[in-house]
Amino acid sequence: MALRTVAIFAPGDMGSSIGRVLVDAGLRVTTNLADRSPRTQRLASLAGIVDARDDVEAIENADIVLSVLPPDQAVDMATRLASALAAVADKPLYIDLNATAPATAVEAGEIVDSVGGPFLDGGIVGPPPRPGHSLGPRIYISGAADAVQFALGLRRYGLDVRSVPGGVGAASALKMCYAAVTKGLTALATVSLSAAKAYGVDRELRAEMAASQRMLSDRFARSLPDMAPKAYRWVGEMEEIARTVADVGLDPKLFLGAADIYRLVTATALGQELPEDRTIGLTAEEVAEIVAGALESGMPAEGAEE
Repeated sequence: MALRTVAIFAPGDMGSSIGRVLVDAGLRVTTNLADRSPRTQRLASLAGIVDARDDVEAIENADIVLSVLPPDQAVDMATRLASALAAVADKPLYIDLNATAPATAVEAGEIVDSVGGPFLDGGIVGPPPRPGHSLGPRIYISGAADAVQFALGLRRYGLDVRSVPGGVGAASALKMCYAAVTKGLTALATVSLSAAKAYGVDRELRAEMAASQRMLSDRFARSLPDMAPKAYRWVGEMEEIARTVADVGLDPKLFLGAADIYRLVTATALGQELPEDRTIGLTAEEVAEIVAGALESGMPAEGAEE
């Protein structure tokens, strides 16, 4: 069956960027923006995504539904859209692309399956696709072979979709294990550089890192500024990684601590930044300075709403 329409919930930074790729390739992309922020509405409009203003209307002619949300919203979205799927005769393939633990993906899949909807587990590795850049994120999927084969058709429309052997949970396991390294390392760097700033040895630490750990130094120079406006999303992701490792018998405290670091970042002025409109935290040194300042002021590490 040819692909014609893809529904995306919700078209934030990543979702709208994926939607733009699909629209540019000739697909119709729909969503429901009734409960979304002005920023999300703006991003969807710029991407050419059609606002159906209703869940059922958004998915009733869709071939595929992509769920792209902060991880703590994944199960709630599956529950919400299950009601809409129940009202649709020809049910689209639901692909959960959220950064969740395998057990969370299984939970979302069971909800969709309860109303007869086909379901795939998925995980996104890499930044949102940008106009003018040939490289986009890798989108890993796992689940029933026929559903995987159908979803691989998205390759023809500009998405780098790759299958992972195994059932529901395999793609999420890959994503979690990858993010444990990449985003876990960014949390570690945030702690190290902020503590050095608080102790007044940040210049010396940067010099030593540049001399003996050049690759890490260069990575931190990129990853800390990139992390700042996304930290609120990474809180839930670290908690899902903690669940992932705990489910195989490993101690989750390392990643629960990383979640606390991202809560702290979110509670600073860095948490008000948007990826497309940056004014502060443009260098790793500035990120560390702002976080160290929050430590000095005794600011509580409270999360922020999307």
